[in-house]
Amino acid sequence: MTKMLWLSPCIALLAVGALSGAAFAQAAPAAPKTDAKPAANSTAKPAAKPAAKPAEAKPKSDPTESAVLLGQFGDWGAYRATPGGKKVCFALAKPSSATTEPANKKRDPSYAFISTRPAEKVKNEVSVIVGYPQKANFDAAAVVGGTTYVMYTQNDGAWVKNAPDEAKMVSAMRNGGDLVVKSESGKNTKSTDTYSLKGIAQALDKVAEECK
Repeated sequence: MTKMLWLSPCIALLAVGALSGAAFAQAAPAAPKTDAKPAANSTAKPAAKPAAKPAEAKPKSDPTESAVLLGQFGDWGAYRATPGGKKVCFALAKPSSATTEPANKKRDPSYAFISTRPAEKVKNEVSVIVGYPQKANFDAAAVVGGTTYVMYTQNDGAWVKNAPDEAKMVSAMRNGGDLVVKSESGKNTKSTDTYSLKGIAQALDKVAEECK
């Protein structure tokens, strides 16, 4: 899968609708970009992806507000947006359960995205928004079907760290029961978000149909 180092600095910073957190600009976030280039033959993603500057985000806003709903499939919605005239499609879900430790710590809403951006030749990019600024140099963890996928973090977003793992993760999500994302804030607050994967296969099929 070819990716453009984009959800700008982060799920890149979407160019779709305003997201929660200043790290995300609009609908489906794209991975953040930097001037650093991965070493030749390297399979791991750089600590931060080189990308365009993200648009200013509106805190606590709905990432789907500027997008068109293509269909709701179980817990996952399929959406289309055209930021800057470029078509972007994404599947999105909210967690079925979200916990923090210590309990009752406030944070913004969290979301999971799988984004496709044809103009950038990006297909099925997995990212999440956790709803708070994460600890610097900290890797979040996403678990599907007993397999853990490392996610690099920036501000309130996280992306799959090792490129070859992304397609495997999407395949596992299509056939899995839930996705569990664990992260930690700069103030040492830990979070666990659980996403039901009911309907994700149909949502991704709709996204692929719309953004060929």
